Amino acid sequence: MWADGAAYEAYVGRWSRRVAAQFVGWLAVAPGRRWLDVGCGTGALTAQILATADPSEVIGVDASEGFLASARAQVEDRRVTFHQADARSLPVPDHHCDAIVSGLAINFVPEPERALAEFVRVAAGGAMVAAYVWDYAEGMAMMRYFWDAVAQLDPAAAELDEGPRFPLCRPDALRDLWIATSIAEVSVQAIEIPTLFDSFEDYWRPFLGGQGPGPAYTMSLSPEHREALRDLVRSRLPVGADGTVALSARAWAVRGIAGHA
Repeated sequence: MWADGAAYEAYVGRWSRRVAAQFVGWLAVAPGRRWLDVGCGTGALTAQILATADPSEVIGVDASEGFLASARAQVEDRRVTFHQADARSLPVPDHHCDAIVSGLAINFVPEPERALAEFVRVAAGGAMVAAYVWDYAEGMAMMRYFWDAVAQLDPAAAELDEGPRFPLCRPDALRDLWIATSIAEVSVQAIEIPTLFDSFEDYWRPFLGGQGPGPAYTMSLSPEHREALRDLVRSRLPVGADGTVALSARAWAVRGIAGHA
């Protein structure tokens, strides 16, 4: 599912970059630190760290070589290296990093508690361990309009909806996961951004890119069913007089401090 960096950028990567800016500011990690970006994707969060956090090093890790190719093309900086690896088995020495972060990825990792254990393993004493995920259930309007239309036309597909599929994408679940991994001083914060689409086509086109559950479902449909879904979504979206579609997106961010005896 996760392979085409350009399609991902058009779908949610462009919005992730806006969340990343607020997220890095919220963490307030001191300059000169060593960062690890787990599930770095096409490099949205890595680029923000390099631009605003003044790190000494950033390691980007992702399971998708296609995404890493996009990240390498978009992020050129002597301080960053990218590696293909599983979040549950990080290619990083023990206690190496001062900030371990993940943007829009941890809910897609099987056994996220194992990934968090890896985050803690590679954390230096007092390191920041943090992540953000979309609020699929209520706060990600572009997906909510889509999946509500899918449920009406194809009730059997409701199980594909990211809202019920990813209970981790809720504040209490994130907090509980961090606390269960013996991370201290845990706090959760909502990050909200506007998602303004130039037109309905600007909204709909990314759903034809195949990257993510929604686009993958769309492309699995016959042309007739895809057109019916398109028309229903369009009839429900708040399209302005100028043709723009003004929505909003909310992410939940969690942070805490790892320590080692």
